[in-house]
Amino acid sequence: MTEQGEEYQPDPEFAARVAGIDEAEAEQRAQSLRAGLESYELDAEDLALLDGGESAGDTDEVKGPAPVLAIVGRPNVGKSTMVNRILGRREAVVEDTPGVTRDRVSYRAEWNGRPFTLVDTGGWDSQLKGMGNRITEQAEIAVELADAVVFVVDATTGPTATDEGMVAMLRKTRKPVLLAANKVDDERGELQAAELWSLGLGEPYPVSAMHGRGIADLLDLVMEKLPEVSGVPGEVETGGPRRVALVGRPNVGKSSLLNKLHGSERVIVDNVAGTTRDPVDELIELGGKQWRFVDTAGIRRRAHQASGADFYAALRTQTALEKAEVAIVLMEANEPLSEQDIRIVKNVLDTGKALVLAFNKWDMLDEERRYYLEREIELDLAHVSWAPRVNISARTGRHAEKLVPAMETALESWETRIPTGRLNAFLGELVAAHPHPVRGGKQPRILFGTQASTRPPKFVLFTTGFLDPGYRRFIQRRLRETFGFEGTPIEIAMRIREKRKKR
Repeated sequence: MTEQGEEYQPDPEFAARVAGIDEAEAEQRAQSLRAGLESYELDAEDLALLDGGESAGDTDEVKGPAPVLAIVGRPNVGKSTMVNRILGRREAVVEDTPGVTRDRVSYRAEWNGRPFTLVDTGGWDSQLKGMGNRITEQAEIAVELADAVVFVVDATTGPTATDEGMVAMLRKTRKPVLLAANKVDDERGELQAAELWSLGLGEPYPVSAMHGRGIADLLDLVMEKLPEVSGVPGEVETGGPRRVALVGRPNVGKSSLLNKLHGSERVIVDNVAGTTRDPVDELIELGGKQWRFVDTAGIRRRAHQASGADFYAALRTQTALEKAEVAIVLMEANEPLSEQDIRIVKNVLDTGKALVLAFNKWDMLDEERRYYLEREIELDLAHVSWAPRVNISARTGRHAEKLVPAMETALESWETRIPTGRLNAFLGELVAAHPHPVRGGKQPRILFGTQASTRPPKFVLFTTGFLDPGYRRFIQRRLRETFGFEGTPIEIAMRIREKRKKR
């Protein structure tokens, strides 16, 4: 090992030596080291860490999928503002431009203790062509998959031909519909809202999504319409599917891959970079089990450099990543790796998620590009050489099935716990073969190690001094070599402790 600890040679014999230590001996070593810690200054947090373990967490019994409420209306009537008001936080993209919300997007919501799924949709307009028409189709699908619908109309403009066209569509679905007359801020607005009786959907309920006026009363009525459990099969999870964040720079093929995996045109796909602005959850069956995929908005640039809809989409993409368990980072194999690709990988590492690297458009590679790609991966992605790699084609679906074993491997590693005895046997062998370099006449020692948590695996080492970053990286590599950890980041923390002073 060099001064920086960068030089590293795999040692298969080391892993074999650790594996050859039986459980009884490993446990005995750990108990001896643990006893030695008693002569060091330990605080209450240290003792809790040494004596405790990760809690199993609450496992609430799932009675069934929560009911689904769709928010629909023509473009720019305030649907996303209403969604944010109901959620009590800024989730849906809001901008004073028609068509900012393009896909149907679902959020978990609650009112008076009752959970439900809230679906935001793009503006409905049967006259639109091209992408606008596809947005309309997504809104209609959202209505079909809902248990009840809130139809939002702009009270200040009165009923339009588009509103009347939507009424005809809603009547065909036979779903319970509540008519929300939005942008009503005073008595004059209430008089304008009364004009919406002409739509034939019953009483219009005056609200102001911007200021919150009337929203609580509307939600009370919504709860009367929604069933306890959704009557829509397959749209909302009934168990606990693993959560997968599909991330990558814009136009890299995330939506195409999601549609291919799902087998339907679930997400709008267009050759315009940045088509997807909202994360879209989708339950997909792969490898005999369900996975919850999130097709996140393409990360264009750093969040503080983005503006408007792109800014909030970038923030929400980060939120989706934080809520996921495993991230698939999609990159274009036929293009040189970019700074954005490397930054996105770093985002995944920063959130501590399991990681799979997927190289799209593999069917478009020639031998020369393949050679250069391997060199780029060695140079730019060396720090995640432990991540499973899958070469796919989102367009044809080629090798997409290989994502399943890659995700399963990464998640298994992400949740792996090394017994304390085995971990300290590993540390003992490692230090005996490669002690920490002497620094300033002192040589820090590792007194004891424990795994503080999983998801991702985090190890805490009690030491007599600061361990060089290079030595910590060396420990990480030996951990991977010995125990696997394929597809998961590993964290190593230190607790430097001094000997207890004699009294």
